[in-house]
Parts: sequence; C-alpha cells; structure tokens
Amino acid sequence: MKKNNILDEAVRSSLDSYFADLGDTEPNDLYDMVIGCVERPLLEVAMQRANNNQSRAALMLGVTRNTLRKKLLAHKLI
Repeated sequence: MKKNNILDEAVRSSLDSYFADLGDTEPNDLYDMVIGCVERPLLEVAMQRANNNQSRAALMLGVTRNTLRKKLLAHKLI
C-alpha cells in the first residue's frame, strides 16, 4: 500500500468512524453500502471529465460502454 494514497486513507477513516458509530452492532451489507457511496460520484466525475461522452468515460474507467451505461442507468444518471 502506498503511504500517500489519499483516497485509501479517506475510505479507511470513514470506515473507522462508521464502525465507531455502530458500537457493538454488526454491520449489514457493508460492501454494497461502500460501493454505492463511491460508485455514483466516480461515475459523475468520469462523465464530467469526458464531457458526457460514454465511450471516453468507459475507457477512462476501464469498463465497457455497455457496463458504464448499465451503471449510469442504475444510479439514474441518464
């Protein structure tokens, strides 16, 4: 792990706070919660940087255009 990975540090810090807030309660669907929180802004930024060109955004993200379109629809971004 890179020492200066700001995104990694932000996620770890947020998860530490989340678990502290939970106390003794067990989390449910943690994976889906985290992916849901990260995926939408990732898609928004990629689309913005690609000037709403789905092919360019898909290339930037390393996914197929069809996968990107499916995710954009799921997040109601198109």
